[in-house]
Amino acid sequence: MIEIVQADITTLNVDAIVNAANHSLLGGGGVDGAVHAAAGPALMAYNRNLGGCRTGQAKISPGFNLPARWVIHTVGPVWQGGAEHEDELLGDCYRNSMSLALACGIRSIAFPCISTGAYGYPGTAAAKIALEVIRAHEHEFDKIIVCCFSDREVAVYTKLIQAVRIRPE
Repeated sequence: MIEIVQADITTLNVDAIVNAANHSLLGGGGVDGAVHAAAGPALMAYNRNLGGCRTGQAKISPGFNLPARWVIHTVGPVWQGGAEHEDELLGDCYRNSMSLALACGIRSIAFPCISTGAYGYPGTAAAKIALEVIRAHEHEFDKIIVCCFSDREVAVYTKLIQAVRIRPE
């Protein structure tokens, strides 16, 4: 089951939230800053031992002070016009996060809109990639939440997911 919600991802009661992280995994702005602030300083201390993360890859840490038991960190691509394999790398963020979640026994997961903030990825294009990957794996989870920051993101995801659902098999 896929849900599209507008919420603060750090408040969601799921097994794992996905953090749109930077390469260091030591905090930053946007979703990353909010996740680190809500989880507390133990998250940064733990992540110091993870050795960073490459674009498109995913790593996991405990949720510490979050309602979610786990945080899956993934580094999205910086939009450079589409010629630097951004689509593939963004898809890898979702695929690798889901694969890691399944390997850890996670049954419910919440994703932010990866790379659409400071990294500049066009929102509709990013949503299409996210939903394509999520739809391919939704049967493996009890619940998948796409957690949007704005009304506009909710509208884009809602429109796209409805279009995907009515598509003939």
